[in-house]
Amino acid sequence: MKKRPYISHTLKVRYNDATAGALAIKSHLGLVFELLKNAASQDPLLLPVQWLIATGERDSSYLYQAFDEKGPTSAALAVICEDNKGNAASQSFVLWNGEEDQTNGASISCLFSREDARSSDLTFKMRSEPDTFRLGLFPEAVELVTEAARLYKPLYCGLSPEQYDSVFPDRPGVGWMLYLPQVLSVQQVPEARALVPVMGKDEGGKDSQVGTIIVSVTDEPFSDQNPAHVKIANAIEIRLVDQDLLPRYADL
Repeated sequence: MKKRPYISHTLKVRYNDATAGALAIKSHLGLVFELLKNAASQDPLLLPVQWLIATGERDSSYLYQAFDEKGPTSAALAVICEDNKGNAASQSFVLWNGEEDQTNGASISCLFSREDARSSDLTFKMRSEPDTFRLGLFPEAVELVTEAARLYKPLYCGLSPEQYDSVFPDRPGVGWMLYLPQVLSVQQVPEARALVPVMGKDEGGKDSQVGTIIVSVTDEPFSDQNPAHVKIANAIEIRLVDQDLLPRYADL
């Protein structure tokens, strides 16, 4: 298999609009701002002030800064609101970090306020050198997924190479790691190399475990070009489906 000149890791988050509050566009951008502050602690090219609105045209995609030090800019809100006028089916925006280099580029797309009442979708793509993860190793990857789970209270959240193929195309794949809002044990997922609890508040306001990050590889970044990595992730997916623990996209 020919090695690619870069690897693109994708953080996928599916969540309910209620997480972002009533002021949809501003609130969804605000969540992205908070997520980027966490990611930028490991990579300054992901600092919120680096990000721009992607317009679909090269020159104009350098015009509008998405965030300043405090959060979404007024210019970004105005442009995104104008772009979404008349879009009854859904609202959306696309951002990029202004880096065209193959291993420095990153993008974020968000789809929300869907007329069909389906959940919102965030996709955060980060390019890295082959066989690496630009934020670091396993601990940094877990920190990113944990922060996404804390911010979005998602239906699921996964981090994986963009090209990874899961066993079940109608369900989320495990890939490198997958967060589910469930308390899972080693007995339920023995193939996992780690099960990381995610803590939060229960309905009564008490601290408790609200979900679990299922990890397929801990000693190096996950690669879809490594058969051993893919085998572990696929085995976890089969185990989860056998226990009806992996949701269908159609139900989200």
